[in-house]
Amino acid sequence: MTDPLYPVKPRPGDRIAVLSPSSGLPAVFPLAYELGLSRLRDDFGLQPVEYPTTRKMGSTPEARAADIHSAFADPDIKAVIASIGGDDQMTVLPHLDDALLRANPKPFFGYSDNTNLLLFLRNLGIVGYHGATVMVELGRPGAMHPLTVESLRAALFTSGEYELTAASTYGDISRPWEDPRTFESEPEMEPADGWSWHNNDRVVEGISWGGELEIISWLLMADRAVLPVDSYTGNVLFLETSEEMPCAEEVYRILRNMGERGLLQQFPALLMGRARSWSFENQLGTQEKALFRRQQQEAVLRAFQQYAPEAMVVFDVDLGHTDPQLVIPVGGRIRVDGPARRITVTY
Repeated sequence: MTDPLYPVKPRPGDRIAVLSPSSGLPAVFPLAYELGLSRLRDDFGLQPVEYPTTRKMGSTPEARAADIHSAFADPDIKAVIASIGGDDQMTVLPHLDDALLRANPKPFFGYSDNTNLLLFLRNLGIVGYHGATVMVELGRPGAMHPLTVESLRAALFTSGEYELTAASTYGDISRPWEDPRTFESEPEMEPADGWSWHNNDRVVEGISWGGELEIISWLLMADRAVLPVDSYTGNVLFLETSEEMPCAEEVYRILRNMGERGLLQQFPALLMGRARSWSFENQLGTQEKALFRRQQQEAVLRAFQQYAPEAMVVFDVDLGHTDPQLVIPVGGRIRVDGPARRITVTY
C-alpha cells in the first residue's frame, strides 16, 4: 500500500454529514440519536446534516449508497459520521462509485458494521476512523466519557500522533434507549485491569487494517473489500467483537480461517479490543463476564500460536463495543512499542 491519504479535517463550524449506511435506527430510538446530534453541535461545534435514509428503516442498498455519494461529493460537507451500525452494509458496497469517493476524500467515522465502508475506503487509499457513532458514543447517557471525547476530538480536528490511554474503568452494560430515564445518569462502570501484553519485546510500526471480527469474516466469505494477503505484510492488525458476543470457539474458528488464508501471518502486531461481555440477551454476572473475556483471549492466543507465534498481541484496548472508546485510524499509521507498553496512532 502506498502512503496513506489523510483527508483534510473539519473545523468547528463546518457541516458534517450524518448517515445511516447500515440501519436506520435513529427512527426507532430518537432519544439517543437527538442527544448525539446535540453534542455534535454543542460540544464539537459542528453542523450535522441529515440525508434521506438517515432516519429511515429498511432503506435499499442503492438509496444508502446514493446518500454516501451525496455526502462525499458535496464540497460543503467536511466529514461524514455514521449514526450507528447494523448488519447488511456489505450489500451497499457494490453500489459505491470508486472514482467519486477517491476524488472527494473525507474523514469517515464509524465502527461495527461500518467496518465495511472503512475497509472499502482503505482500499481506495483513504484513511478512515474506526469509532464514534452518533447514537452510541455521542449519545452516551449522562455525559460522554472523557477518554472518548479526547480521542474523538483529536481524530476529528487534528493531524499527527496521538498516544492512546488505557482506561481505569470500563462499561458494557446497557439500559433501554426507549426509556427517558436511561439518559438521566451515566452508565454503570467497573474496574479495568489495563492492557495485557504478549510478545512485547519489540517495537512494531505499520499501516493499520481491521475492524469488527464478525464483519471481517463476512467480507472474507463474500470476497469483498479484502485484498491479496501479501498486501498486508507488515501492517498492524486491530480487531474487536460485537454486542452479539461470539463465543471463544467462534472467535478461534474465524481467526483459524484467517490463518489458513495466510492473513494472520502478515501482521507482526495485533491490538485486540476489550471484549463486550454483556447484552440484553446475555446478561452475565461479574465472574461470568471475566470468564467470558478470559476465554476469548485464550482463543485469540491459541490461533496466533498456531499461525503467527512471533506476533505481538495487546489485549483489552478500548477500541470496540465497550465504553470508553478510542478512535483507531483505518489505513493510518500505528506504532506499538512493546518494551514501553505504549500505543501511538496517527490521526
